[in-house]
Formats: sequence, structure tokens, C-alpha cells
Amino acid sequence: MQITFLGTSSMVPTKERNQIAVFLSYGSEGILFDCGEGTQRQFKIAGISLTKVTKILISHWHGDHVLGLPGLIQTLSSMDYNGKLEIYGPQGTKKRMENMFEAFVFDKRLDFVVKEIKSGIFFENNEFQLEAHPLEHGIEILGYRFAEKDIRKIDVKKVKKYGIPFGHLIGRLQQGRAIEHNGKKIMPDDVTYIEKGKKIAYITDTVLCDSCYKIADNADLLVCEATYSSKLAGKSEEYGHMTAKQAAQLANKSNAKQLVLIHFSARYKNTQELEEDARNIFDNVICAKDFMKIEL
Repeated sequence: MQITFLGTSSMVPTKERNQIAVFLSYGSEGILFDCGEGTQRQFKIAGISLTKVTKILISHWHGDHVLGLPGLIQTLSSMDYNGKLEIYGPQGTKKRMENMFEAFVFDKRLDFVVKEIKSGIFFENNEFQLEAHPLEHGIEILGYRFAEKDIRKIDVKKVKKYGIPFGHLIGRLQQGRAIEHNGKKIMPDDVTYIEKGKKIAYITDTVLCDSCYKIADNADLLVCEATYSSKLAGKSEEYGHMTAKQAAQLANKSNAKQLVLIHFSARYKNTQELEEDARNIFDNVICAKDFMKIEL
């Protein structure tokens, strides 16, 4: 599992920071959280093929979060893209996508599906699930949570101790089923252990609200906006954003393991003030930079 920060600025890009976009690579899945202007170029600089994108999760329809969509879709339409692109977003996303295709002329039509979300789990397979909850920013907006499922793994030393041959018996144990071997009943917990799945939370463009805690609960990685420092708390609340200090308070109360701050106002030439603001509350915090990668 790898997270690449393709854009970390807020409404106005800077020379160092593109508009917001975060890409999660997980097996054959490529999940793009938001798609600010210039995101497709950021993919190329990062050395990630656009065809890796399988799902796009739109938080809301402010321009700095979606202005890269037309270009990305146009490029994908001209490439050898297999499968169907899934686009998820808040209520109104279908209509806005229709309007986008009326505004621009696309030579080729990409195979895609648009799904609107209200709240709760909206995608699930054998490996992970995706969940969304509404945030508070003055328009329809969602925060997202990626939750990898727990995996039962084999303890090789214990398997050897019981003399269990690798094959269908091991498969049954991995499925959580008991087996009979050499006249003994062997329970899954005798020779296996549970590896907890990773959880990633993505929260941006909101005031601190109850949904933030649902999304961030016990996250291994909390990706959260820090548009302003706490010195500008009044401005932050006025425009429906969180400060770095509030992001840290969220991480602390939600029992998150690591906090990565994003979505910085262009007024900050560097992020030292924001990081220090958060570190007073939560130790394991860093400010994201464009093209930064994190492996989980």
C-alpha cells in the first residue's frame, strides 16, 4: 500500500504545491482522492501511469478539488484504458459530470460510472471497504475512509510443529476453519494469527465536526487539512476550514497513529508554523509535500 501526495495546496497553487490530489495504490486498485487542476501532469512527474486510476473519490465540487477532472478524463479516453472508471462523490455529482461533458468536447468517450454517496460504506470487496461521511463546509461534502480487512496469516513455526503439510489444509485454516490432522483437531488460532488491516482517513475542507471523528477513528494514517495555523482560527472557521491545531486534536482524540497535514493556504511560504502548531498537541505529525510517498 502506497500513498502519493500529488497536490498539497488549497485554492491557490504555488510554485512548489499543486492543487489538492492524493493517490492510494493498493494491489490492482488505484484510488484518487480529489483531482485539482494539473493532477494528470503530477501523475507523470511522479512516474505513475494514469491507467492505474480505478476509482476517483470527490470530496466536493469547489474548483480546486475537481478542475483536473476534464483533463484527466480526456487523457484516459485517448489511452489504452481497460475496465470501467468509477467516480464517487456527494449528491449532485451526476449532474455536474453531465454539465462537464456538455461544456467540453471529448473526441472519445471513456467507459465510466458515476455514483452519488450520502453516508456509510459504499464499496466493499474481499480486501477492503470504502466509507464516507458528510462534513461541514457550506456545500455537499464528504470525508473518506479506506479500511483494509484483517488477514489471517500462518505461523510457519507452529505449522511445522504440528506437521501440517502446505496445501488445502493450510487453506482451510486461513479461512478460519478447523481441521483434522494425525487424529488431532486443530483450531485456526492454534497455528494462525490475525494481522489487522490498515485504515486511512482523508478529511479536507471542513470545520471540526462529529463526522471527522468517525472517519479518523483508529486510523493508521490520518490525512487532514490544515489550511491555517491556530493564529488564524477565526478566519479558518469563517471559511469552513480546520487549523493545524484542530487537525492534531482530531488525531489525538481519534487515536490515529500518524497525522499528515495537507491543503495549505498559499500564504505560507513554508509549513514550519503549521507543523509546530500541530506538534504541540500530537507528536507524530508531518506536513505533506508534493510527490511525497508513504508506504504502509
